[in-house]
Amino acid sequence: MHSLPMGRLTITLNDELHRALKEASARQGRSIGNLIEESLRLRGIKSTEDAKALVERSRSRAGLSEAEAVEVAENEVRQARQAR
Repeated sequence: MHSLPMGRLTITLNDELHRALKEASARQGRSIGNLIEESLRLRGIKSTEDAKALVERSRSRAGLSEAEAVEVAENEVRQARQAR
């Protein structure tokens, strides 16, 4: 198995959230880093390369041209921002 290079990050959490994260890590037998990575992925955080590949697959499956796909994406973003 090929492993990807790993970056390091230092974050500051309030004590309650830090304690909850440590407890979840112990309960699940997983590292805190693994839990954070999974959470980021579930929130849709992706590299530009991954995001572009996802858009291309979706566009292809939907049978949209690039211009049509961009229009749909812009409308979705606009609606999401208005909903806030």
